[in-house]
Amino acid sequence: MATHTKRPVGADKLSPRECEVMDLAARGLTNARIAEALDVSTHAVKFHLASVYRKLHAANRTEATALYVTTLSHEPDAG
Repeated sequence: MATHTKRPVGADKLSPRECEVMDLAARGLTNARIAEALDVSTHAVKFHLASVYRKLHAANRTEATALYVTTLSHEPDAG
């Protein structure tokens, strides 16, 4: 019998940029710092976060981050 990891609805629909934003948000960066790191506007960061909340059915940043960290994020390659 196969074991399936429970993933939030919509998790497989996050874009690469949304994953980048969530990786940084999960590290505790503010929207301004995320924007600086990705060389985008804070408006773009807010847009991506809102899209993530919708796709993950999360009510807020804390819930989205918890879902992302526990089910979606990947450990960085050791190197």
